[in-house]
Amino acid sequence: MAKDQQHLIEESKEMGFLDHLEELRWHLVRSALAIIVSAIVIFFFKEFTFDTLIFGPKNPNFVTYNFLCNISESLCFRPNDFTIKTIELGEQFFMHMKVSIMLGIIVSFPYVFWEIWRFVKPGLMPKEKKAAKGMVLICSFLFFTGVLFGYFVMAPFSISFLASYTVGINVETAPTLSSYVGYMIMVTLPTGLVFELPVVVYFLSKIGLVTPSVMRNYRRHAVVLILVVSAIITPPDVITQILIGLPLFLLYEISIFISARVEKKQKALELLEK
Repeated sequence: MAKDQQHLIEESKEMGFLDHLEELRWHLVRSALAIIVSAIVIFFFKEFTFDTLIFGPKNPNFVTYNFLCNISESLCFRPNDFTIKTIELGEQFFMHMKVSIMLGIIVSFPYVFWEIWRFVKPGLMPKEKKAAKGMVLICSFLFFTGVLFGYFVMAPFSISFLASYTVGINVETAPTLSSYVGYMIMVTLPTGLVFELPVVVYFLSKIGLVTPSVMRNYRRHAVVLILVVSAIITPPDVITQILIGLPLFLLYEISIFISARVEKKQKALELLEK
């Protein structure tokens, strides 16, 4: 314990408050440059970005639809054909820029997180550094897993349902490019962040804000919330709601396991110190 305190004292002596701000500024600058460079590269691959990636889930031959149809006829579904329109001058250009930046953020996530971690790491105790070993790799893996889940699972189910939903025969589904792009971003980027739940629970457990007993007690509430979210973003049938809800249940259970491991280790350390 004394060594950890001495470590923090030495760190604080080495760098003042303004020095920390200057260092943070350069970490943020390098992160922003990584996003900008990635966005510029992506911008020049317009056809692949839109025709293959962005408009992929609206294509009836998208990999998710083919995969489910090959498994079982009861799981087979495909989206209705619909046209994407632009109603404002310059909308296509600005959406092209927006998509490039969003994809730039996704592609650059490991580097950006690494820059943030480089700034945070010196202020951690040696034991905390050891416990957080491989954090960049773990967070990047969870983030990309969440984005892929949103793209290959949430987007196809949601687009298929919303494109086929109608309030009358006189209404045609023809979303704007801005609306479609906004929806694709909503079901991918936030999903990547949601999949960081185990990491968040790990750190909250380390500081005592979350315990496994609390998470177990609120498991029923979490189940209801997950079912509600699954029902909103999927077509109104049980099978698709299960396909969406299962990974979220799994994340919650993994988080409980992580919290329990952290609590067990902390109790063992307290016994050793006594």
